[in-house]
Amino acid sequence: MSSTEDRSRRAYWVAEMDKAFNFMQAIREYPVDECLEPMLSLVDAARTAGVDVSFSAKPHVKGLPRLFWLREGLIDSFIACAKEMNDHGWVIQVEDGFRTMQMQKSLGSAPYTFDVIFERVLWECNGTRPPTDLVIRRINALVAASPKVGTHMSGSAIDISVLHRDTREEVDRGRPYLEMSELTPMDSPFVSAQARSNRKAITALMQKHGFMAYPWEFWHYSKGDAYDYHLNRTGKPARYGAVQVAPDGHVIAIEDPCAPLNSPQEIEAEIARVLNEQESR
Repeated sequence: MSSTEDRSRRAYWVAEMDKAFNFMQAIREYPVDECLEPMLSLVDAARTAGVDVSFSAKPHVKGLPRLFWLREGLIDSFIACAKEMNDHGWVIQVEDGFRTMQMQKSLGSAPYTFDVIFERVLWECNGTRPPTDLVIRRINALVAASPKVGTHMSGSAIDISVLHRDTREEVDRGRPYLEMSELTPMDSPFVSAQARSNRKAITALMQKHGFMAYPWEFWHYSKGDAYDYHLNRTGKPARYGAVQVAPDGHVIAIEDPCAPLNSPQEIEAEIARVLNEQESR
């Protein structure tokens, strides 16, 4: 990579991550009128509807099982997306659904997220140790830092890949899920023309059924939450906010949804861990 291209990529990363952070700040302030709609299983819904849907078999953070749940009012829209994918010769693969507070907190320090993002921030800072507040900003842009801004915790968001139905090979979007780089924003200019075309086609299909794309991750779609209402400039309170889920699917609103899941001290400890690991290599 030439130095000119490297500078271009770095400038793009900085600009987009700053936009993503500002978006998250706006979501913190966005009104939510929680409807307490229960959760339902996407696995059961797909089986009942007879549609071809794939679900990630990978364990979640800390080996926890993935929770492929959405709010009851979103199930029909999800099935409509899945059916249209099938008609197009594709299969939607759900990578992630609902996340508990433990899951979301742990993602903020998991090596496959924190360490990768920290490496990008080191690159952003030309190899010098970045200030903790900058690391926090970048983490917040790509891994929700509080329940309210993490719409997976609302049961209103899914992370997806898309497969070719005949071969089960992944549809090219530039990189597989979970990418954390200047390729991650939906409109990244650093992926191929084919990957950009596929991203646009998938997003158009999802948005046709009401699932809005998070502009800074090419895999994240949600409906009925603060992301959706803010991006569509509805001016209305969102229906779905951060909740905890009972075993029967009923939900309880989280009392302090803007409380940080990871403190600055915890982030500082993770920075020290990564730097110590690098020094010991």
